[in-house]
Amino acid sequence: MESTRAFDGKVALVTGAAGTLGGTVVTAFHRAGATLALTDRDGDKLRAAHGAARWSRACDLADGEAVVAMVDAAAAALGRLDFLVNCHGAYRGGTPLHETPLAEWDAIVDANARSVFHTCRAAVPHLLRSGGGRIVNVGARAALAGSAGSAIYTAAKSAVVRLTESLAAELRERGVGVNCVLPGTIDTAANRGSRPGADFTKWVPPEAIADVILFLCSDAARAVHGAAIPVYGLS
Repeated sequence: MESTRAFDGKVALVTGAAGTLGGTVVTAFHRAGATLALTDRDGDKLRAAHGAARWSRACDLADGEAVVAMVDAAAAALGRLDFLVNCHGAYRGGTPLHETPLAEWDAIVDANARSVFHTCRAAVPHLLRSGGGRIVNVGARAALAGSAGSAIYTAAKSAVVRLTESLAAELRERGVGVNCVLPGTIDTAANRGSRPGADFTKWVPPEAIADVILFLCSDAARAVHGAAIPVYGLS
């Protein structure tokens, strides 16, 4: 999407804003004129990445009460809420299901699924008070099929898709569009470091994912509800 001022007067809350994808999404919304409310679990990284942000707060998105307080504070400080973009997430894999400790289940489900439930639940009343808006959740290509060694991650990302579809069905007649994107392997420094022999040209750039997210928040996507859009790059 071109860097226009299409979102002047709109407020976007971006979770996982200190991460590579989250930071890219923040930049894209800023260029489009939106006012940003930013959150991430790591307050130090959040301040380092976005020290001049209009509003930011560290928050553990697995804590439902903390999420409600954070979203309420953002909406109160900025006067409204129009967009929620959930970039928060985490990946761990390589362990067979029967060898996976319960703590790992909790950590991955908290990061990828419970966080989406909490933020959506807290944000929807504010979107409705603003007269409508958009929610975009970041799922993953892995949501579409299970794979060996990634049972928890694929289950958690599958839950994101189902939550997105259900919320879209509940809100589409009330002026709120809810969709998700399904990235393939994202071209980040961390991923390059963990897979040095891969063909990075086939991975999806974070900017390409941000473009799709901005489209889903735009008026051009007003008829799109409950979609899970693949953003795979060339892989």
